[in-house]
Amino acid sequence: MAENMTRRATVERKTAETDVAVEVQLDGTGEVEVATGVGFLDHMLTLFGVHGFFNLRIHARGDVEVDDHHTVEDVGICLGRALAGALGDRAGICRYGQAYVPMDETLVRVCVDVSNRPYLHYDAAVPDQKIGRFDTALAKEFMRAFAQHGGLTLHVDLLHGENSHHIIEAVFKALARALAGAVAERADLQGQLSSKGVL
Repeated sequence: MAENMTRRATVERKTAETDVAVEVQLDGTGEVEVATGVGFLDHMLTLFGVHGFFNLRIHARGDVEVDDHHTVEDVGICLGRALAGALGDRAGICRYGQAYVPMDETLVRVCVDVSNRPYLHYDAAVPDQKIGRFDTALAKEFMRAFAQHGGLTLHVDLLHGENSHHIIEAVFKALARALAGAVAERADLQGQLSSKGVL
């Protein structure tokens, strides 16, 4: 990981089903070390770190012999908590971010409000139930856990697309770019960006 340790957090979660450790550094260079036991999730989290310029270290062991669900959801929980921890009181950030990401025939839009009010709208249906061994329904489960535990209002929309891999990959890349914009700091902003004075 890079030497600058500002806006950084580590979260661990151990259950009867999973053992997850996540380290996030928001002001990074896209340096990623991911091993969750779920290959497609590793691929998506690598894209998320690289395209958001977040440094990530994520290790997980789970009961993948049963299903990937518990691992994917618990990684989402831990990544959300680590994001919230790295943001602290959320003062001085732009708060809102949006991104349109194309991938070949696919176009995805992601809009995020780092509002401390969790909500997920997810309209990115894919034609295939599986990508390799990955259950494509788990992409939404990951986003729900991430938004809930990160305190994010998150809207994900597939504008058009046909290839399941392209759709989910564009979702993770767009999330990265939207979130990078939302957590970016503004030197001219004092406190939290809210007319109420608090998020």
